[in-house]
Formats: sequence, C-alpha cells, structure tokens
Amino acid sequence: PTWDQACRLQGDMFAVAAELGGLALQLVWYRGYGEFGAEPWLTDTAELRRRMTAVQCRGGLTQVHRVLEHAVLESRAYRLNALVVIGDCLEEALDPICHQAGQLGLLGVPVFVFQEGSDPDAARGFREIARLTRGAYCAFDAGSAQQLRELLRAVAVYAAGGRLALENLGERRGGLARQLVRQL
Repeated sequence: PTWDQACRLQGDMFAVAAELGGLALQLVWYRGYGEFGAEPWLTDTAELRRRMTAVQCRGGLTQVHRVLEHAVLESRAYRLNALVVIGDCLEEALDPICHQAGQLGLLGVPVFVFQEGSDPDAARGFREIARLTRGAYCAFDAGSAQQLRELLRAVAVYAAGGRLALENLGERRGGLARQLVRQL
C-alpha cells in the first residue's frame, strides 16, 4: 500500500521543491529475488509517475544495503542532498548496512527513513541508518496518506532549500517537519 501512496504523493514533492528552486529525483527500487533497479535522474513529475507506476511490488527480502551502496556510488558522481528510504521491515544483517550508512554520513548525505508500521527490529536498524548519516527517522501509520505526504514534503523542502528551509517549514506547520528538524 505504501508504494501506491508514494506514487500518488510524489507530485507533491516536486511542487513544493519547485517553489524553492526545483528538485531532481532518482527512483531506486528492489523486489523479488534480487531484482534491483535505478531509474535515471528526473525533474519531470509525469515521467517519474510513469516510471513509478510501471514498478510492481513482489515478495522478497529487503535490499536496503544495495540502496545505500547505490547512493554511495551516486554521491561520488552527483551532489546528493538527501536520500529517502520508505520501508516496513529490515531483513538484512545490520553491520553491512551501518557501514554503508557511515559512508553516506562521511559524504554528507542524510538519510530520511520513514517506516510503515512498527516492527521493532526494523525500527532499530532504520534509526541507526538515520543516526549514522545525520538524517532522521519517523514511523507512520500505513493508513495515513497525510502523514506520508507531510514527510515527503518535508524532505523535498530540505533537499531543495537545506536545513534552514526545513526549520522554517517546521515553524510554520509544526508536526512531522518539526520532528525531523529536531533529529538533524
């Protein structure tokens, strides 16, 4: 359900970021048995939506390590202002994930991890990723599209305008944006 929500809400990220100068986004996904994909960098909402809706969810183990590894490689070619990870569980060994998160932290790429649900093992790992990268962690209710919308909006503001822009958003709107600012 989260993937479907994200497909609908990603347009909000671009609209908010456009007010602050724009946003380029790369969709990275995994599914099934070892399938992993990274789309090209996009600035067009319609094209991103088309690519997101072409990805179908399939059962399989998480590949958060590969997502972080990919982000490390991308950050060496491009300046990444933020990485967003949305997930409900974490089925991988934590040490290799923490190594990649540490690399992103050294490269100055904060990871914003949004957890659907309340799996305690995932929460522990996701919080550690956020801590190591000087990012932020927030759990949200799988039934709350509004919470996910608010979180994605906050990251778009941060990616396009930096910490000060996110602080201003938190002062104006409070809520989850303020919660993210306190963690940075």
